[in-house]
Amino acid sequence: MRAIVVMFDSLNRRLLPGYGGADVDAPNFERLAARTAVFDQCYAGSMPCMPARRELHTGRHNFLHRSWGPLEPFDDSVPEMLKQAGIYTHLVTDHAHYWEDGAGTYHNRFNTYEFFRGQEGDLWKGHVADPEPPANLNPEHFLARQDWINRLYLTDEAKHPQTMTFDAGLQFISTNLDEDGWLLHLETFDPHEPFFSYDRYRQQYGLGDEEIVFDWPSYRRVTETDDEIEIARRSYFALVSMCDRSLGRVLDVMDEHDLWRDTMLIVCTDHGFLLGEHGWWGKSVMPWYDESIHTPLYIWDPRTGVHGERRESLVQTVDIGPTLLDYFSIGLTPDMQGHPLGEVVRSDTPVREGALFGAHGGHVNVTDGRYVYMRACADPSNSPLFEYTLMPTHMRSRFAVEELREAEFVPGFDFTKGVPLLKVPAWTLGNPWEYGTLLFDLQTDPDQDHPLRDDELELRMASLLVDLMRANDAPAEQFVRLGLPAEGDVTRKHLQVDRHWEQAERSRSTAARRTQFPDDSVLRTTPLRDLLADDRARAVLDRIVPELGSPFVSDFAGADPVVLAAAAVPGISGDQLAELASELDDGAGLLDA
Repeated sequence: MRAIVVMFDSLNRRLLPGYGGADVDAPNFERLAARTAVFDQCYAGSMPCMPARRELHTGRHNFLHRSWGPLEPFDDSVPEMLKQAGIYTHLVTDHAHYWEDGAGTYHNRFNTYEFFRGQEGDLWKGHVADPEPPANLNPEHFLARQDWINRLYLTDEAKHPQTMTFDAGLQFISTNLDEDGWLLHLETFDPHEPFFSYDRYRQQYGLGDEEIVFDWPSYRRVTETDDEIEIARRSYFALVSMCDRSLGRVLDVMDEHDLWRDTMLIVCTDHGFLLGEHGWWGKSVMPWYDESIHTPLYIWDPRTGVHGERRESLVQTVDIGPTLLDYFSIGLTPDMQGHPLGEVVRSDTPVREGALFGAHGGHVNVTDGRYVYMRACADPSNSPLFEYTLMPTHMRSRFAVEELREAEFVPGFDFTKGVPLLKVPAWTLGNPWEYGTLLFDLQTDPDQDHPLRDDELELRMASLLVDLMRANDAPAEQFVRLGLPAEGDVTRKHLQVDRHWEQAERSRSTAARRTQFPDDSVLRTTPLRDLLADDRARAVLDRIVPELGSPFVSDFAGADPVVLAAAAVPGISGDQLAELASELDDGAGLLDA
């Protein structure tokens, strides 16, 4: 028995054929659907990238206890369990996050691994001189410089890390065709941003040598024109088509060697990506809308032979590891919350009543497959909030000394095997308070345009949420942060949708577009840092849009105020920016004084 997991990153389910998509040319995803069971109700869990991969390894949620981080010493890793049971495990990937500070314990759980460089801003090729990229509509990302250097070495599709990753995966299959008892985890970073691909794919979508590059939207509200939005979307479509071609190479090998006979195939992603839906780009800083959390999943299980059929049972990322263990006849650990999906593939047998999802310090969310409940913090402080870890690293850095000065050792949780943990005060990007608590009916409102005010429904969904949090052994302060009971029943006094209605409605307003302001407006020509450094301009900012002076925004102060208003607080209106522009562009010339 063998198994192949093909994992993409940021694959938007709704754009795929078979999931409602009509704009993307992806014949191999259609071909895949004909050979597998296609899951219509798969949800991610812990967000974003590395938290999702921790779920793949451990079969349990981690976002209530920990943000982005490595596998912990007490974590059970499915690839390592397979390795210890005599199943050979091999990882091939171009996902550079595995090699950063916040993830360095994942790849060594496999017997062997291969890594291909150059995706996103991977710290790969060293150039002291700055690159000379074409005009970039959205240049504010701190990794943009390195990414343009990397692209100098990716002129040939054959040398692109996605291509090389699939090359290596196919080589592993070819080398081990006559061997039994192995798992190949074949994972590409694409179609994660930046949406870099080649002419053969871009031309399919009417893209050529545009004067301005826009294939890397930042995580913020949309400020671009409709034409610019279309360029970013089509750039994403082109990259998905490139992914589709790589997927087809795997299916060709499955066909050529009849691997369908004895090899499980799972094709999945960690999460989706907003491409202008809800007025947003990206993920993480806004609520986890359906486009970003409701994911595609395809499973071929040779034990059942089920193919070309849909499955409606509610499943999650945490189920993938247990499914692999069950396939290789290895028992699950008591700490795993995921369920093997063999019987779901066979007969659509339900495995759960609700699916829990979210990011550390953000909304804590639950769905029953129809309704989605997004629980925000109970007050603007978004506290109390702590990290629990023995591996104090962030995504690209170690915890700062200042963070650790207030740390303390505390007893562990039911899944830490008696090991105490470091409890560290936590911080987040953004604040769920700004969006309020939200409730949607995906059956009648699949685009989540019309939040509900329904006390009885909220009571039921909040009770389901609390049950799943308790089953996850959530820290006590998470219940306090969310205004929910750690013990006892959820009652009407715990409801929040009605109390949060005003801020929820305000957060749903669209951002100002750059074209609303003249080309020579201060709001389009002056970085925020320069405005903040000018006493009189700072006074105007503090009076009209005080949110632009927050520490979070200052981290990105090289961008102009229009962009930063879109990134900072969702309630900043176009009227506020118009008033700001009027005063800053006034003949008095604040910045010229």
